[in-house]
Amino acid sequence: MSAPTARIVESVAEIAASAWDACLPGEAECHAYYRACEEAAAASGMGLRVAALVAERNDEIVAVAPLFRLSYRLDTPLQGRLRRLGDALFRHLPGLLTLKALCIGSPYAERCHLGFSPRLDEAGRSAALDAILEALSRQGTAEGVQLLVWKDLAPAEEFEAANLLKQAGFARIASLPVAVLDLPFPDEGGYLATLSAATRKDIRRKLGKAGEVRIEFRSGISGLEAEIDALYESTRRQSGLDYGDLEVLPQGYFAAVSQALGERAVFALYWVGAELCAFNLLLVEADRVIDKFLGMRYPLAREHNLYAVSWMANIRFCIARGVGLFQSGQTAYASKLRFGSRLVPSALHVRHRATALQWVLRRLSPWIGFDRFDPDLAGRPGRKAA
Repeated sequence: MSAPTARIVESVAEIAASAWDACLPGEAECHAYYRACEEAAAASGMGLRVAALVAERNDEIVAVAPLFRLSYRLDTPLQGRLRRLGDALFRHLPGLLTLKALCIGSPYAERCHLGFSPRLDEAGRSAALDAILEALSRQGTAEGVQLLVWKDLAPAEEFEAANLLKQAGFARIASLPVAVLDLPFPDEGGYLATLSAATRKDIRRKLGKAGEVRIEFRSGISGLEAEIDALYESTRRQSGLDYGDLEVLPQGYFAAVSQALGERAVFALYWVGAELCAFNLLLVEADRVIDKFLGMRYPLAREHNLYAVSWMANIRFCIARGVGLFQSGQTAYASKLRFGSRLVPSALHVRHRATALQWVLRRLSPWIGFDRFDPDLAGRPGRKAA
């Protein structure tokens, strides 16, 4: 059997949905999801160019991954006062801080969806991964990019790729971990019993003082698209964190995902009277619910304790469906940890095409992880993830 070869395709649509989803079975962030993201990004004219990478053997697709191009600011991990210093430097010397990057992964996902055909054995997966690395390097040279990046490798994918990435000269940099909550409970009371007495009391107090909040779960958002876009953007600007293009969604993202995923995309809507005050986009899988994005209207959200209300609504949603894992994503870790979540590590693997600069990057890599600058993680002892 011949060795796999890999290539870049400029649209996820060039890969058959059945082949992509066979490599990444059960994922709500599936071929339809990535195609919706791609179409929304193209329609909005965003600077990010999304594409995909495919490995083939004997005309059979054996591995896939999303891919995107990015003008990456080196001060992206910095937050707060340090980021303001970076912004000042960027205004005067933008070329010094900005590098062209070619990235495996997606700005619209919290993990790198690197998938392999179930027909491959361990040796076949290694050969496919080697072909992907070769294609990435070849494309990087052709485009003249400075950085090659694997974005947000989860522990399983990182374990599989670690040796090849190290041999290829990539430096490992800690990314933001992903918060997940195990839910092996028959009811809401079982979950609450795992929390501290103070946290249980706080949740009950906030729910009791929330007032008249009507909660609606639905898949279609016809007529609410612009309002949901605005709520997300308002919340993003309120967050106090700034990860640049990596957190900006294209206009029309929510409508596109809703249409593409159907019942796998559920919107939890929070109403006070006739006013939409908050939403969650939930991506539903067989045994996992991903709390993908949250948007709130301020100050109403604070007045009605909508973060606590939405958290408990999502827990009830999962338990009612027998779903064992609730994934609430990156950032805002303080509340998620207090509510019982654990952190799953995530990593970037980065290579600069200039040998001397890659040497510097490898030496700095332990000190420039995203987790070092997140305000909720920076002070945690050892910053250990589960």
